[in-house]
Amino acid sequence: MDTDLSLLEALDELSSAEDFLDYFSVPYTPSVVQVNRLHILQRFHDYLGRYAANMPSEESAQRSIYRLWLERAYLDFVESDALTEKVFRVFQQHDLPGGGHTSFVSLDRVFSS
Repeated sequence: MDTDLSLLEALDELSSAEDFLDYFSVPYTPSVVQVNRLHILQRFHDYLGRYAANMPSEESAQRSIYRLWLERAYLDFVESDALTEKVFRVFQQHDLPGGGHTSFVSLDRVFSS
């Protein structure tokens, strides 16, 4: 990858969990990523979304924060698993008014992230 790219330009070039981990120099075990790649990227996205309002303007600081949250997202799935972490809404159960649970997710909630 071209090292002269800005952070946003570089992010546009990345397409896989491995690309992100390599770009931010986060060491990883390929077998963990193979099983959890979408979960890792979604968790990374979720972490960044929570921090976005407080993102510093300096690109070097932004890179450090991105790396920190990507590493944390990866480690979440080293220390746990996708079923336990329930990253995607389809895995999240909700109580029904009459008792019981459902993992039904309406289409408007799927596309509202």
